[in-house]
Amino acid sequence: MAKGESKVFIDPWGAILIEDYIRVINQFGLEPFTDETLKKIPNPNRLMRRKIIFCHRDLNIILDAMKSKKPFYALTGIMPSAQKIHFGTKMVVENLKYFQDQGAITYLLVADLEAASTRGISLKESRKNALEFHIPAYIALGIDPEKTTFYFQSENKDVMRLMCILSNKVTESEFRAIYGSVSPGKVIAALLDVSDILFPQFRGKPMPGVIPVGIDQDPHIRLTRDLARKTKRVFGFVPPAAVYHKFTPSLDGSFKMSKSKPETYIELPEEPESISRKLWNAFTGGRETLEKQKRLGGVPEKCVIFEFFKQHLIEKDEELDKIYFECKSGALICGDCKHHAIELMSKFMSEFNRKLEKARDLIPSLNFIK
Repeated sequence: MAKGESKVFIDPWGAILIEDYIRVINQFGLEPFTDETLKKIPNPNRLMRRKIIFCHRDLNIILDAMKSKKPFYALTGIMPSAQKIHFGTKMVVENLKYFQDQGAITYLLVADLEAASTRGISLKESRKNALEFHIPAYIALGIDPEKTTFYFQSENKDVMRLMCILSNKVTESEFRAIYGSVSPGKVIAALLDVSDILFPQFRGKPMPGVIPVGIDQDPHIRLTRDLARKTKRVFGFVPPAAVYHKFTPSLDGSFKMSKSKPETYIELPEEPESISRKLWNAFTGGRETLEKQKRLGGVPEKCVIFEFFKQHLIEKDEELDKIYFECKSGALICGDCKHHAIELMSKFMSEFNRKLEKARDLIPSLNFIK
């Protein structure tokens, strides 16, 4: 860390966007997602191609397993706090789907005990939210339910056993070094996350695993990797790999999201009228006047609408490139981009809602661990 530079604490329970991704990579020993990394990845998805996945931990162990056709797993968890999810959660699902398509043994868990310890949500409410919305939503976003194992933390005795075993392997000072502060709820939640991530190896043979997350979840990955090493002699755990995606920016162009300001983000699901209003009012990289826009061109690098195109709405790279260069040249104005974004987002939301209703019918047939 440079002299005079303050230390960054990443809060997995907060809602702060990271302004300086390079600084985070350097401070926490992450590996940048480079062109060389991309060349090793078979059929990279949109997020990988466009470096929305900007760093990783130990991804090469997963790429080796994929290449040699050896077993590996991919896992993510659901925080069942409401019957909606932030639009950025879609990126986690897309990356989980990518690894599932490459042969990963896939787990999707409901963090109902964590929801109780950190957010005061009852197990009954968590179950209702997960079964009626979250699990169907993940299926609607692309997860193959026939190739996925599901469980609730509160019903998985192995996860609770592992949490108890690991609880005496970490000290308060280590916890503070990773998370910045300590509270009983945070300790319980963190140890549950570690146990979830290592559960596939605890139940079966040790094997590599990959966890797709936003950078805010890296504290859990660091703690898991540390505890995997500490218990390797007993359990043979392989420290998990992780891929990290950038955040979807707030619609007002700021780096700070606030749940008290719903106009700054889009949820799944959301009504067309609300989507239209929010995107029309979103921050862009446009100039002060139309004359300047046409003469100087726009600044797509600062534009929230372009970032939505890049992260979520436009699949073909050549189509995205066309928008970028037309914006830079002044041939494209912000109003046209907003109309296009509203059209694409409305289409996506309509398709999501259709798939969501269809996915709800699959719930009774899913493979849940008891």
